Amino acid sequence: MTAQVLVAQHVVAGYAPGLPIVQDASVEVGPGEIVTIVGPNGAGKSTLLKAIAGEVLFESGTILLDGRDVAGLPAHEMVRCGIGFVPQTGNVFTNLTVAENLVVGGHILPRAELKRRLARAYELTPFLGERRASTGRLLSGGQRQILAVARALMTDPKVIMLDEPTAGLAPRAAGEVFAHLRRLAGTGVAVLMVEQNAKAAIRASDRFYVLAQGRNRMQGRPQDLADDIAIGEAFLGRRRASS
Repeated sequence: MTAQVLVAQHVVAGYAPGLPIVQDASVEVGPGEIVTIVGPNGAGKSTLLKAIAGEVLFESGTILLDGRDVAGLPAHEMVRCGIGFVPQTGNVFTNLTVAENLVVGGHILPRAELKRRLARAYELTPFLGERRASTGRLLSGGQRQILAVARALMTDPKVIMLDEPTAGLAPRAAGEVFAHLRRLAGTGVAVLMVEQNAKAAIRASDRFYVLAQGRNRMQGRPQDLADDIAIGEAFLGRRRASS
């Protein structure tokens, strides 16, 4: 079995000492795998991602990245260790061009390596190369999200984490984002995302976790959730068919 890239176990984290939002959550993601975290509002999904990324108070648990313990490191160190994080909002500078956004994403790189990563970004996502001189505000919502992903990839992370990447997008644009993430996973990058668009996200994923009240409630593969009526009612808004 391929070793997991990211292993987070029994994470307790939040925004103030002694008041954890995430109370005992665990998640794993392997190379080339898309894993989605779903659950009701307030379940702690986004807080879990932020805890892994070093952006909120980490109280206890284990976070291993390629076997290295990185729990509690600050966000800038997490980037250097190989974690890319795309927040839900503020993930693109709309007054900067596509090229400038990518340069910001790779600002820690030596000049020659930055140039190589820019070329790689344009190769992986050709429309970014075609629109490199366009400002972020001229891109569609789906294109901005794809730019945000490309910017996070500039540091060549082992795992990229996304907080609700399709929030506010029309179904077609959301589908384009999910398709892009599948292509990205095909290159070997591990993808971990939180999504409110649960049914569509799970269909685009290899595995999923359901969180509620800061704890794991279920995990499995898309076909598992499709067969579980109770979980569907509780977390995805499905209604039991009338008998």
